[in-house]
Amino acid sequence: MSNAIDHPTYNYDVVRKFALMTVVWGVVGMLVGVIIASQLAWPSVMYTDLPWLTFGRLRPLHTNAVIFAFGGCALFATSYYVVQRTCHTQLFAPMLAKFTFWGWQLVIVSAAITLPMGYTSSKEYAELEWPIDILITLVWVGYAVVFFGTIVKRKTSHIYVANWFFGAFIITVAVLHIFNNLEIPVGPFKSYSIYPGAIDAMMQWWYGHNAVGFFLTAGFLGIMYYFVPKQAERPVYSYRLSIVHFWALIAVYIWAGPHHLHYTALPNWTQTLGMVMSLILLAPSWGGMINGVMTLSGAWHKLRTDPILKFLVVSLSFYGMSTFEGPMMAIKTVNALSHYTDWTIGHVHSGALGWVAMVSIGAMYHLIPIMYGRKYGEMHSIRLINVHFWLATIGTVFYIASMWVNGLMQGLMWRAFNDDGTLTYSFVESVEASYPGYIIRAIGGVLFLAGMLIMAYNVWKTMKAEAPAVLTTTEQPA
Repeated sequence: MSNAIDHPTYNYDVVRKFALMTVVWGVVGMLVGVIIASQLAWPSVMYTDLPWLTFGRLRPLHTNAVIFAFGGCALFATSYYVVQRTCHTQLFAPMLAKFTFWGWQLVIVSAAITLPMGYTSSKEYAELEWPIDILITLVWVGYAVVFFGTIVKRKTSHIYVANWFFGAFIITVAVLHIFNNLEIPVGPFKSYSIYPGAIDAMMQWWYGHNAVGFFLTAGFLGIMYYFVPKQAERPVYSYRLSIVHFWALIAVYIWAGPHHLHYTALPNWTQTLGMVMSLILLAPSWGGMINGVMTLSGAWHKLRTDPILKFLVVSLSFYGMSTFEGPMMAIKTVNALSHYTDWTIGHVHSGALGWVAMVSIGAMYHLIPIMYGRKYGEMHSIRLINVHFWLATIGTVFYIASMWVNGLMQGLMWRAFNDDGTLTYSFVESVEASYPGYIIRAIGGVLFLAGMLIMAYNVWKTMKAEAPAVLTTTEQPA
């Protein structure tokens, strides 16, 4: 069998490894998500006295698995692939690239061990303790050297816009990780933040929201700007708009974090600044979404027969929806209703499942056949990709719609008062009223997980199939 490692121009070995682990960790992350959703829907059935299987310990494992394991591997795979294709050169420092793969898998496995054991810094999306934080830093420095080294040795005069987004994501995540995780170790797996009180909260949400902004947005926009034009076989609608989109997003997103801290001890002016910047953020976000959707001008007919393109286009729709919803929820009066409710959970997953997972899955279906000596899109079964698309789409809609309904209901129940000033509903009553939504959410998660399992089977069969005798190199980057 001839495989992609024999490619005479590009180093696809590390790309293939990251792509396959994207699928593996996607299944694992979604499985843990279904387990914890089921714990909330059927607590009597899912109850366990084993501490490492409780909701409080599995929930951070779920978020780390889907963000940094599934999403992270997708970003490594696609950025290493795209930077080679668009720069017309092999990866810089291939041994360092190999280190980033094995180092990142060690980070993920370490998280999977320590989080269920209860070792946590208690910072959302940054729960991992200091020894793992150091390993992440080493891997990330290696990643930056490989990526930017490849940019430096490029054989093209320009830098394609996808690489601008990948580069911004790499640099900003490095800064966020280092400064939010400045801590004093007091044991092998215990540390305390160097920041006090409200400052620590501000640092956390400067990190937390910009982890969304740069890890889960800028990085995946890099995926969008390469794979949507490639799959549609159309040029980017407006290259000028893509550059305006880039600089506007970079300039504004970094300021939006305080909207997570409305009505807290954070100074009021800081909360207002976060709200205003969040509203401004709507413009560049929709600029990127429109640019991606308009790239399909003249190619809409392809959606009838190309389920990979369906994944990519629907991901853009969810991106537009979630980046409209986010600024609206940042408005203080809206936030007074939505904060601490399931509406926030629905918003997060409209972005995480609808945008991040969908665009990653579409990119993997495009990329993985190439890693095994085929043309893009030549998976084992196109029909199974189509089945996966509908399972993922319906599962996502079930999930977010149930959480929107729950969230609005919870917010209204919590703020309902009797004439004498007492609460109309107890908190327990709001939990009881939320129960049907938790069941629907679990069903949506099961559908999404079923789609990931189908993808894993499809990828496995593609790997096992006999590859063409000769691997062509004629395909050019978008």
